[in-house]
Amino acid sequence: MYQVKTYNAIAQAGLDQFTDQYQINQTDDADAYLIRSVNLHKETLPKTLKVIARAGAGFNNIPLDRATENGTAVFNTPGSNANAVKELIVSLLVASSRNLFAAAAYAAQNSGADISLRTEHDKTKFKGTELTGRTLAVIGVGHVGSLVANAASALGMNVIGYDPYLSADAAWHISTTITRARTLAEAISNADYVTVHVPKNEETTGLIGKEQLAIMKDGVRLFNYSRGGIVDNQAVIKALDAHRVQTYMTDFGDNILLNRDDVIVTPHIGGSTQEAEVNGATQGARTIMTYLETGNITNSVNLPNLQVPFQTPYRVTLIHKNIPNMVGQIATALANAGINIEGMSNAARENVAYTIIDLENLKNEEDNALIARLSKIDAVFRVRVLKK
Repeated sequence: MYQVKTYNAIAQAGLDQFTDQYQINQTDDADAYLIRSVNLHKETLPKTLKVIARAGAGFNNIPLDRATENGTAVFNTPGSNANAVKELIVSLLVASSRNLFAAAAYAAQNSGADISLRTEHDKTKFKGTELTGRTLAVIGVGHVGSLVANAASALGMNVIGYDPYLSADAAWHISTTITRARTLAEAISNADYVTVHVPKNEETTGLIGKEQLAIMKDGVRLFNYSRGGIVDNQAVIKALDAHRVQTYMTDFGDNILLNRDDVIVTPHIGGSTQEAEVNGATQGARTIMTYLETGNITNSVNLPNLQVPFQTPYRVTLIHKNIPNMVGQIATALANAGINIEGMSNAARENVAYTIIDLENLKNEEDNALIARLSKIDAVFRVRVLKK
């Protein structure tokens, strides 16, 4: 029986994915966490914890280094809220170009018998522009960015995409009408709108700052519905004050952005739809079950991807450091225990490696002894024995 602990409100449709081999919220010493936005950085991860799945794309609320050292695989659910974010960006493109927020605020503050005449006279203040023929730069064309790029192209916009890490699989999802820029500067220099859809890491923090804003054309509209910190808000404020940026829209609040007519801050609602919550919870639950039952890894954010058909009665998995002779030590330990290896697969991701070993025979009483033997190898974080 596997134990799963949930944080936040997890959609029931996701919880319904778990089979009768799983118990939900029966203990704090769980095998798996299924979470959304809870901050785990100050939490102690139990040694029993084998997997964390976040029902969403971001994972900066999870201490990846500590999770790895604990032998805990961490997964996100990429693409689960992509359509939700895409639809919000499309709505904001329209709203910003037609000055809808300012127009609605004006209308809400006017009343009286002559309101029709007054608003008819004043409506020229809110004259906007159409999206057709305008240029949109999409920075990051993964799950979300590719959908935004395709939708904007369908609206008649000229779309330029920039993503130095674009995978072959992701490229298939991008319309042939999208122009691919070779550099960030090339993408943003002539854009009327710039939207950012990249994960937050050391390379992308401050990706849009003073230098990049100086390259953009006057009157550009900027959107950050990716992560806070990817756009330098201090630099944006200066660009807004200089009337170089016309509008800044973001999902991430900051005191310096408050009480400005040229800034729209939404309360982190990019992926907050009923459908996205169901998608994330469902994908997260399935990820947990796949990992716990087969050891196969897809979409981990701290371990390498590794999928091997589980065709033998037993499987041993190891999370360990990516250093020389680890596979040799593991194989030697199994040989010394008199255990024959049917198949072995190994993959690495920077300083961490993952090994799957398939076995035909393993006596039940050997499980703990084998785990103990392999766990004694230096640089091994976790050993698991799985039965098909």
